[in-house]
Amino acid sequence: MCGIAGFVGEGGRGELEAMTTALAHRGPDGAGFFVDQAAAVHLGHRRLAIIDIAGGRQPMANADGTIQVIFNGEIYNFRELRAELAASGHVFKSDHSDTEVLVHGWTEWGENLPIRLNGMFAFAIYDALKRRIFLARDRFGEKPLYYVHRTGFFAFASELSALGRHGLVDRSINPLALQKFFAWGFIPAPSALWSGARKLPAGHAAMFALATGELNCRAYWQFRIEPDEELAAKGEAALAEELRSLLAAAVRRRLVSDVPLGIFLSGGIDSSSILAFARQADTGGNLKTFTIGFDDPSFDESAAAHEMANFAASTHAEERLDVAAMCRIMPEVLPRLDEPLGDPSILPTFLLARFARQQVTVALSGDGGDELFAGYDPFKALTPARLYSRLVGRGLHRGVRRLADILPISTRNMSLDLKLRRTLRGLSYPQKLWNPIWLAPIDPQEIGELFASPVRADDLYSEALDLWENAGSTNIVDRTLEFFTRFYLQDDILTKVDRATMMVSLESRAIFLDNDVAEFCRHLPHRFKYRRGVRKYLLKKALAGVVPEPVLSRRKKGFGVPIGVWLKKVPAEVPMQPLPGLDMSWASLKWREHRDGRADHRQFLWSWLSLQAVYSVSITVAQPGIRPQIA
Repeated sequence: MCGIAGFVGEGGRGELEAMTTALAHRGPDGAGFFVDQAAAVHLGHRRLAIIDIAGGRQPMANADGTIQVIFNGEIYNFRELRAELAASGHVFKSDHSDTEVLVHGWTEWGENLPIRLNGMFAFAIYDALKRRIFLARDRFGEKPLYYVHRTGFFAFASELSALGRHGLVDRSINPLALQKFFAWGFIPAPSALWSGARKLPAGHAAMFALATGELNCRAYWQFRIEPDEELAAKGEAALAEELRSLLAAAVRRRLVSDVPLGIFLSGGIDSSSILAFARQADTGGNLKTFTIGFDDPSFDESAAAHEMANFAASTHAEERLDVAAMCRIMPEVLPRLDEPLGDPSILPTFLLARFARQQVTVALSGDGGDELFAGYDPFKALTPARLYSRLVGRGLHRGVRRLADILPISTRNMSLDLKLRRTLRGLSYPQKLWNPIWLAPIDPQEIGELFASPVRADDLYSEALDLWENAGSTNIVDRTLEFFTRFYLQDDILTKVDRATMMVSLESRAIFLDNDVAEFCRHLPHRFKYRRGVRKYLLKKALAGVVPEPVLSRRKKGFGVPIGVWLKKVPAEVPMQPLPGLDMSWASLKWREHRDGRADHRQFLWSWLSLQAVYSVSITVAQPGIRPQIA
C-alpha cells in the first residue's frame, strides 16, 4: 500500500518531492523518484512495505530502464502471474514482489494488463520507447487516482492534496461537483471537487501520449449484472457450496503478507465469515480481531463481535467511541479527506484503523458484501415503494409527507421515523431517482434553496440516470444492486476506508471484491440475493455451519454512528465560513432546527461539517458564475 504521484510538463524535482511528501502517511517506509528530463516525465512514490520488503522498492524498472512503474495496492494473484510470465521467458530480479509483475506484465500484455489482475490497485507505467504513460485503477475503486489534464500539462496522484502541491493545478471549486456532493453525500466519479481535476473511475485505464499530449480514458471492466439461469440451474445447495469455496479462496489470497495482519470484526455476517474462513486457513499464527463499540445500544455491535471472536478463538481488542472521542478525532480526520464525505462512519473507521495499527499493518474487511448481496434497507423498501407509487396520487402523497414530518424525532439507529421520511422523500420523484435521493443529504429542491438557484435533478443525478438506462438488467433489484456497487461502494464506502486506513498507514483488504466472487455475483439471479424480505439469502445459506446461527439471524445494524444526538452538542461553535454561491442563512436555519429538536437534519449537518473542514484547509473558491472547467 503506497502513494503515487507524477507529472509531465513544467516543473522539476522540487514539485515532485512536494507532491510525494503530501502522501507520506500513505507510505511512511520510504520514497523513490524517477525523472526523464528530456521527456519532462516525473514519477514519485511513497512506500508502505507489505510484500517483499527488501526487494519491492519503487519506481521499479525493467532491465534496460525503458519501463518505469509506480504502484499503489496489492496484486493477490501475483504468484500465478509471475509463474506464467517466467514460463514465457521473463526474468525476475526480486524475490516475490507483486510490483515486478506489472513491469513484465506490461511488456507481455500491454493495455490488457489490468484485466488479468486480481487485486486493488492504482498504478502508472511510463514506457519511454513508446513515449506514453499508462494509468489504471482496480475494478471497484479500492485505490484512488486523481488527475489533471490540459494543454501542455498532465499530472496525477493518489490524493487531491498531492496534486495541489504542483503550482499549475487549478484548485478552484467545481460548482456542479459541489452540488452533486449535497445530492449524493459524496462526489461521484469522474467528477472531483476541484475544477481542474478528475477522478479516474473504477475499472478504467487511461493512456497519455507524450508526442501529442492527448489523454484517452476507457473502461476495461464494469460491474454489470447479467443473470445466468444456467448458473441458477445448479440448484441452491450447489450454489451455496460454490460461494463458500470462492470466499474461502478469497480469504486465503488476502492472508499473504510479510507484516502482521488482523481482521476488522463487527459481529455481522460479512466480517464474521472472514474470521471463520481465516481460521479454517490455519495460518499457524494467532488471529487478531478489532472492533469499535458505542454507548448507544442501537448502534453498538461489540457484544456480537466478542461472541464471534470467542467462537473463532481470536485475540480480540475493542475501543469505544463516544462524544468525547468524536470531539478529539474530528479535527484530525475531516480536514484530511481532500473531498467532503457525508458519511459520519469515517470517524469509527478511523478510530478502528488507528487502534488496529498499534498491532498490525494489514487488516481484512467485509466491504462489498452489502452491495453484492443486497444487504441494505432500500432493497426491502422496493416492493412497498412500487405499490405505494401506483396507489397514491401526488396530492395525497404530499399530505402523507406532511404527516410524516410531524412524527416525533428519534435519534436511534435507522429509526422508523427516519426511514419513513427518507422513503417518502424518494417517492416524490420518478422511480429512476429513488436510490440516489434515498441516499441524499438533501433533495434537489433543498439544494436549489441552499444554492439560491433552481437545480435540475437530471443534472445532479446524471450518472445514476445513465446507469438506470444502460443497466445490465431491467429488474429493479438488479438495477439497485448496480447502483450501490457502481456508486455508493466506490465513492463512499471504499473512499472512506481508504482515507481512514491510509491516515494511519494501515492496509485494508476487501474479501468480497475478489474477482472470482464478483464474477459469481454478476451472474447470480437476484432471487438468490434478496428473497421474500430476506437479504443476503444465498450468502446466509453458504455460511450455515461456518459461523454461529445467531450471526445469520441477527438484525443488521451497519456501521452507523449516533450522529443525530451528537450534533446537538458538537461542535460547540458551528463552522460557518462563507462559501460563494451558498445561502449561509439556510444552512444556519437547519442547524437551529436540529439542535432545537424540531427536525432531524443529521445527514445535511454532517455533510456541512465535512465540507467546511475540507474547504478551510486547502481550497481557493472559484468566482461565482464561472462555469466548471472540465479537463
